[in-house]
This record gives sequence, structure tokens and C-alpha cells, in this order.
Amino acid sequence: MSKAKQASEITLPPKDLGWGTVLNFLIAKFSRIDAAIWRQRVADGKVHWFGGDVIHANTAFLPSRRVCYYREVVAEPSIPFAHQIIYQDEHILVACKPHFLPVTPGGEFVNECLLERVKRETGLPDIAAVHRLDKETAGLVLFSVNSQSRPLYYELFATGQICKSYQAVAYLSDELQQLSLPQHWQVKNRLEKSNPTFLMQQVEGEVNAVSSLSLVDKRAELGLFELSPHTGKTHQLRLHMLSLGCPILFDKYYPNLLPKQPGPQTDVTQPLQLLAKRLNFTDPVSGLEHQFESSRQLQSWPFDDGSKEN
Repeated sequence: MSKAKQASEITLPPKDLGWGTVLNFLIAKFSRIDAAIWRQRVADGKVHWFGGDVIHANTAFLPSRRVCYYREVVAEPSIPFAHQIIYQDEHILVACKPHFLPVTPGGEFVNECLLERVKRETGLPDIAAVHRLDKETAGLVLFSVNSQSRPLYYELFATGQICKSYQAVAYLSDELQQLSLPQHWQVKNRLEKSNPTFLMQQVEGEVNAVSSLSLVDKRAELGLFELSPHTGKTHQLRLHMLSLGCPILFDKYYPNLLPKQPGPQTDVTQPLQLLAKRLNFTDPVSGLEHQFESSRQLQSWPFDDGSKEN
């Protein structure tokens, strides 16, 4: 059994819709977790109010109060690739994560994530990811290490004041193989949740996802793309590449959802060929022009120097 070292938090809804107790709310909210597990967690003192007071089986539901609990999984995967911290000051930290490692706890991952790794390495308990990458995607992640200035860095992403650049490798259609370089596209469409809900789909309606895509190099049937998302929808780059007829190499979600590998072990032999390569922004505290670049390379692209890594 692997237990999270840091508590997860949930804010109770502003109105009691018949739960009566915190325990009943948790059982209803997290229906995929057996009710007996929640009862045992509460009995063991593993659920408490924000601030420390333990929640018992009969503790009344209190609207809008914050509840803390500790996620547990029977077996947590271990990701055998290293991360790197490439920059740190009194306000921010920039780390480069490998493929397969989630940024924050989720699903079967509780302690094996970039956030927990960075906390252990720096000894700083109050670190928060300012944005997210899918666990299948490698590359740069910006963290806040100062709670006072943290809202300023969230605002960078909320208002589009940060430039993100990705690299991707994809198979090229016969038509694209014949084109001269570089080639540029701007994709604009509407993306919404699909079924199952962790997938996204293109639908009719007002545009909410915009990306600039460029084919910058090609070798036989493979192409190297530079991607710049101008919005931040889930799986946006994967779907926008798919709209060109170029699904990203080793994508297990699009165009077809592949079966999940059974058991806790993660297959790390074919990482999604998507890399968050660059982050550029004006620091809202210091005014410095930051330009961060990952040294990672996508393993499927035939670089002449032969240096490839996850």
C-alpha cells in the first residue's frame, strides 16, 4: 500500500443535498472507491478538516468547509527516468519532467510525480504547479515556490501572457511528404469532453481551442513539428495534429483509444512523441525576460548526434 505524503483537499459544496455527514458526502462523491474503504479511513483518523481536527463517522456536513484526506493505492508505478531542475529563484522553479511521470498526484500515482520529487529534492513544502502537462508528455513545467506571488504566475497563463512551444514527431501522409519546408497551419475549433470523459472531441460551436502548427523537418515518412498552443484545452495539441491527418507518434488515445496495460507496471518503451520544449514570459515580479529551453530530445527523431532520451 502506498499512501500520499501530502494531503489532498476538497471543498464541500455550499449546500447539503442530503448527505448529512462528511463521510456520506465522500462516499457519494468518490463512488469508484468502495464505501468500506472510506469508513476505514475515517475510523483510522485519515480524514480531517483543514486545520487539523479529525473527522469522525458522524461528523456533520458543513457547507463550504475544506476537507483533507490521504490518497492510497495498492501498488504505485515507478517511473525509471530522471527529472531536472533547470532554474530556481525566490518565486519560481522550472523543472523538466520525463515522459510517463505525472505533474501532480492522480489515479494510481500518489508520491511518484514531479511535484513530490521536486519537494523532496528542494526541501520546500509549499510548491505548486502553475500549469499542467499530461503524464505522457515530457518537458518544462513552471512551479510557484512563494504563496504571496503565486497569483501573479497563475495570471500569466489565464491571460495568455506566456509563450509555450512544443515539438512533436508524427507520420506524414504522402501529400505532406511532397511539400516544401517549412509548412504552417493555424487550427481553430471547439473541443469538449468525449466518452470516456478523459478524452476530448471536436464539436460544432464557438471556437475555444487555437494552435499554430509548423512542419519544420522531415525524414522519409516522419515529420518534426513545432507546436504553439494559444489556448489550454486538454489534449489540444494531440487533436489539432490529428486534424492535419498526423496523429502524434505513439499516441495511445487518438485516433483510437488503446487498451490500458494490466497491472501497475508502466510500459515505457514507446513514449508519446510530444515534448514541451520552451517557455518564454516576462516575470511579473522581477520584470526579467525568461527564456527556458529543455535539453531533452524526442527518441523517434533521427538526430545526427544520436543523443536521445525520455
